[in-house]
Amino acid sequence: MTAQKLSISLPPSQVQFIENYKISKGCKSRSQVIEKALALLQEKELEAAYKQASQEIDEVWEITVTDGLSNETW
Repeated sequence: MTAQKLSISLPPSQVQFIENYKISKGCKSRSQVIEKALALLQEKELEAAYKQASQEIDEVWEITVTDGLSNETW
């Protein structure tokens, strides 16, 4: 993976949290802490998208699923 360098501004409390997390969890750098946080954020977004998609009902698919074939063994 090719990394790009970014410059961000954070409140002192968040910088301290990052530093404490880095030390307590054995992360190699602040960047690694940020990477972990972003991965969790991406996972949360993906879960939300899957949840929304699972709530959408495709009536044509529902008819196909319930086409009279119940508990058949192939």
